[in-house]
Amino acid sequence: MYLRLAKRLLCETDKRLLWKLFWNMGVKGIRAVQKHKRRLKRGQFFPPYLYISIINSCNLRCQGCWVDVAAKQQTIDVDAMNRMLNEAKAMGNSFFGLLGGEPFMHNDLFEILEAHPDAYFQIFTNGHFITDETAKRLKKLGNATPLISIEGTEIISDERRGRDGVFSHSLEGLQNCLNNNLLTGVCTSLCQSNFTDLLTDEWVDRLVEMGVMYCWFHIYRPVGPDACADLSLTPEQQTKAREFVVNTRVNKPIIVIDAYYDADGKALCPMTTGFTHHINPWGDIEPCPIIQFATDSIHEERPLREVFNESSFLRDFRETAAAHTRGCIALERPDLMQQLVEKHGAKDSTARKTMLHELDAMQSRPSQYHPGSEIPERSLAYRLAKKFAYHDYGAYTHTFNPDNWQDPDETDAPVATDLTQVKL
Repeated sequence: MYLRLAKRLLCETDKRLLWKLFWNMGVKGIRAVQKHKRRLKRGQFFPPYLYISIINSCNLRCQGCWVDVAAKQQTIDVDAMNRMLNEAKAMGNSFFGLLGGEPFMHNDLFEILEAHPDAYFQIFTNGHFITDETAKRLKKLGNATPLISIEGTEIISDERRGRDGVFSHSLEGLQNCLNNNLLTGVCTSLCQSNFTDLLTDEWVDRLVEMGVMYCWFHIYRPVGPDACADLSLTPEQQTKAREFVVNTRVNKPIIVIDAYYDADGKALCPMTTGFTHHINPWGDIEPCPIIQFATDSIHEERPLREVFNESSFLRDFRETAAAHTRGCIALERPDLMQQLVEKHGAKDSTARKTMLHELDAMQSRPSQYHPGSEIPERSLAYRLAKKFAYHDYGAYTHTFNPDNWQDPDETDAPVATDLTQVKL
């Protein structure tokens, strides 16, 4: 399988793009993680990977979306973006995720990409704005990989994305990328409407045949003003998804990404481990994309390294999450989120300004943490990579206490915890 994957990469992807990937994301990305580890040992903090939502606008209206896509357009301007990226690169970072809304609606996206040839960008997109000309520009730059969202078969996808023709337009954008030999990925937010259709060998085989080099199956998170809780997966389905990912990695010549498990199959949260935080279109620094509260901003006069290192809100969020769950604090313990927001006076960082109401209405739900159902990596390559570069970085080792965990399946509403009395 490894040889088949290597052959695909060499034969179906532009060689210059592969080199950019290897150097900017691979070598320099690993270096960023090692610097992160050394900083943690010194009691310092700066995440090695940043999610950046560069715009809130989008041409679609997807079910369960938490982004204010219908609000007045807000973008991170080029100067602020360049300043932030340069400060992050000075800390050793080289790999960034660009989100929206729809990133290709940002008028200055290519100006940003062109200004940072020494960095690598993963662009989360619906693919609708990737024309052949756009794909050619991405190929010329060589420092970005499009990750195109496919949310189901044609009927299901169009229903979830709120418009007819979404599926076909996404496939057109995907094909334009593949025609230009771009390293291209496909991601799916697994939910009740697409679980049986896309979590299949047949779908993965189709992606391989098309020329897609990597895929990402992540679990739908019911948050936002229209949470669509009925789309949520059961714990059994989440375990099945994990098993499918692990098996696909050893059986199919395609890279499969996941962000919520270590090499031994133990659940983790990349926000809690300090691997990543999120920056919204207004420049607010949030714990992660679905936790839309902030006390800090990239627009402060302080250097970005000081903002991250000195933020008591972000630090408390990480430590509290690590003390109570190895899963998602937003899903499992909205009561603790509410306490943290009140404790630090964090502002609602959305345009709609309804997050406090949404948080108050949230119920405890299962996330990726299911004790006793761990499925270790079966691929030696993935296992070694995670052991070396992607694990808990000591966050749970030093903080997690199983006695603090409350099983969402055993209670409709978690008992509020006094954060001053947490067992560590």
